[in-house]
Amino acid sequence: MNNATILKIGGSVLTDKSKEKTLKSKEMGRIAKEIASAGVRDLVIVHGAGSFGHPQAKRFGLDVPGKCSYETVVTHETVKELNRAFIEKLVENGMLTMPVHPLSCAISREGRVENMMTDQIRLMLKNGIVPVVHGDVVMDRGWRRAILSGDQIVVHLARCLNAKMVGIGTDVDGIMDDDEVISIITPKTFGDVKRLLGGSRDIDVTGGMSSKVNELVKLAEDGIPSHIFNASRKGLIVDFLRGERNFGTIIRGD
Repeated sequence: MNNATILKIGGSVLTDKSKEKTLKSKEMGRIAKEIASAGVRDLVIVHGAGSFGHPQAKRFGLDVPGKCSYETVVTHETVKELNRAFIEKLVENGMLTMPVHPLSCAISREGRVENMMTDQIRLMLKNGIVPVVHGDVVMDRGWRRAILSGDQIVVHLARCLNAKMVGIGTDVDGIMDDDEVISIITPKTFGDVKRLLGGSRDIDVTGGMSSKVNELVKLAEDGIPSHIFNASRKGLIVDFLRGERNFGTIIRGD
């Protein structure tokens, strides 16, 4: 499978991260409608955990090495609730979708994705199905279990599927320098941008924007561009999926 489009919708867009297990139901419905209306083939959707994963992982100490426990299961089942809710909205808008749970198909080593089986994703795409993947708890070769972020999953899938474009829908307009959006970041300019990057305003066990851009710069070095934009702004998801590029931040090779 070549030339897939990967779209990540951040957990902060789908949920209220300040309130545990709280959906933004109206926003989720609007986002699902926009994705469906774009009519994109070979689309893979990844979503963050938001308040259906980060608060639980933090409370249970899953963001540091430790043993597997009942709390590990609880966190996985909680993010599955969000995945199910999002899929239901996509189906309501006429999309044929299926969930892909990383706990069942991915392994990490000391918090970094080591292996993720993608054969089922390739077959889904071949059969016109949109896979919907999410950040998750996974088995870890060094730490026994770890949190695998949606951002790591996006980068891994982009490489495996030779993605033509990656979209990161967040709740901000892009990478900001004061009130101005930085329109383009390359590996050469990334050093100047690092000082502008921070973590998340709410509970986030995966590093926030700083971690996100670090992952995407590595992807740009492999020749796969990505586009960070504000998915909370009506119409921008459709614009991204249809190839518009005059908004947000593009991260690309030199």
